[in-house]
Order: sequence, then C-alpha cells, then structure tokens
Amino acid sequence: MIGLTSPYLWYSTRATGIVALLLLTLVAFLGTFVANRIGGTIVGRFEINELHRSLSIVAVIFLALHIVTTVIDGYVATGWFSTVVPFVSPYKTTQVAIGTIAFDLILAVWISSLLKVRIKNATWRFIHWFSWIAYITALVHAALIGTDTKGASGLIFVAFCAGAIVVAGLWRFFGRPTRAGGRTALSPLERVAPPRTKSATAPFPRDQRPTSKGRARR
Repeated sequence: MIGLTSPYLWYSTRATGIVALLLLTLVAFLGTFVANRIGGTIVGRFEINELHRSLSIVAVIFLALHIVTTVIDGYVATGWFSTVVPFVSPYKTTQVAIGTIAFDLILAVWISSLLKVRIKNATWRFIHWFSWIAYITALVHAALIGTDTKGASGLIFVAFCAGAIVVAGLWRFFGRPTRAGGRTALSPLERVAPPRTKSATAPFPRDQRPTSKGRARR
C-alpha cells in the first residue's frame, strides 16, 4: 500500500501540474481561435469549439488530480481548505494561495460554461474573461512553487507557456473581428425574424392615391 508520504504522490503532483499547465495553454489558444472565428473546410469552427471544450474538461481533471495528490501527500501540510480558500495553507501560504485563486477562477469559468444555456450571454462572457486572470495566476503559481521550474528545462517550459499566452492575448485583442449585432455567430436554431414587407393595406404613395372617381392622380 502506498503511504501518504510516498514519492509516487510527489511525482504525481509534479506530473499532473505540468500537464495541467500545458493543457490550459492549449485551451487558451483554442479559445482565441473560437473568438476570432478561425475555421475552414478541413477543420471547421464547430470542430475547433468542441476541441476547446473537450480539452478544458481534461485540463480541469488533471488540475483536480494535481490538487488531490498535493493534499494527500503528508510530506507538506496544505490542508483541504487551502484548495478553495486562499491564504489558509501553513505551507508556503502566498504561493499556495495564488494557485488556489487560479483554481477558483477556473472552476467559476468551467461551471459557467456548463450552465451557458441557463444564464445570459453577457454574464457568461463577463465570467469567461476571468480565464485569462486564472491562467496568469496559475503560471505564477507554477513559477514560484513548482519543483521542476527551478531547473533550466522547467524555466524554458514556463517561458514558452508565458510567451504563448502573450501571443494569444494580443491576437485575441487585435485580431478579433467585429461582431454583428453583438453576436459572434448566429446559431442554426436561432429564430430570425422574417424581413418586413409592405402590407397589402399600406397606403398608396402620395402621387398614386385614388381619387374620388377611383383613378390615380398623375
């Protein structure tokens, strides 16, 4: 039986943290693809959107595994409350709190996406903007407390993720097309009002109004 201070938990914590950060980077990039309406005949916008959603779920799973293995490992005392409440961990309080804030924001964005059909579109967009703050705080958390980020390869990995998110953010801001009518796209199930046509009972133009004798004026 694996002990609560087994090195396997430590390795699992490190591995799941790295994978979660990499997946979050891919999710952020794919989110920029979705927002900028990138898609063609080979890979359409629907496929990119579904890949973005699927990878976000996988990223949350790895993030949850990273948190659980960290708390279970008795080598350092963090406590279960530190997973959702910042600044309560006795071990590296500030560094752990930054990771807690990142997790809370990611959880809020993920839950809002699951409830997207039940909330207003403007509310969902506002909450979704916190994903950028969540990613930045997760990156800072990894740089400050991550064991593997102390070496050269770890620093290169963090720098790569940071550079990727900077590129994605700039592209998201400057490359986003103008929305028509406040929507990114019209759903095929969206009810579109038919174009207004002239009613049969509409009044005649002024120069064609019938006279008392039933003939139009000229």
